[in-house]
Amino acid sequence: MDSSTPIPAAAAAGATQPKPETSEFLSFRVGAEEYGIDILKVQEIRGYERPTRMANVPEFVKGVVNLRGIIVPIIDLRIKFALDSVVYDDFTVVIILNVSGRVLGIVVDSVSDVTTLTPEQIKPAPDFSTHDDTSLVIGLGTLDERMLILMDIEKLFAANGLGLSTTSIH
Repeated sequence: MDSSTPIPAAAAAGATQPKPETSEFLSFRVGAEEYGIDILKVQEIRGYERPTRMANVPEFVKGVVNLRGIIVPIIDLRIKFALDSVVYDDFTVVIILNVSGRVLGIVVDSVSDVTTLTPEQIKPAPDFSTHDDTSLVIGLGTLDERMLILMDIEKLFAANGLGLSTTSIH
């Protein structure tokens, strides 16, 4: 083989190239929008069951459930995001999260899938400086025609005064 012979594509593909660091997000729907949260924060996904209501808590805190001996607060993101109608049906689920060392659940309309995004697929969120909760959005994930609103779930619950710090416990 002389030096002018091209290297076959398969051989060139075998060269070690650094893989772009990807991130995995659990995608879910709240109203008409699709959101994503870091899959590493998700403990499990459960069907919706009516929680025990607690007195003197914000309306979006639906109450608590006993999950294998752990009392878990349940937060309805549909109420938190001020949706017009909140309907509990067969698709309504609770995503159990481990946030800052605490277990809590969020009620969402449905769970879609686990989505892997490369850094190039995560675009910065627009700056709406008049809205306080924009820091909760870490970016917009683009995947073909889909767009995921990527949430910083720890900041969401720290901002809501639920006693969760923004420091992660690993």
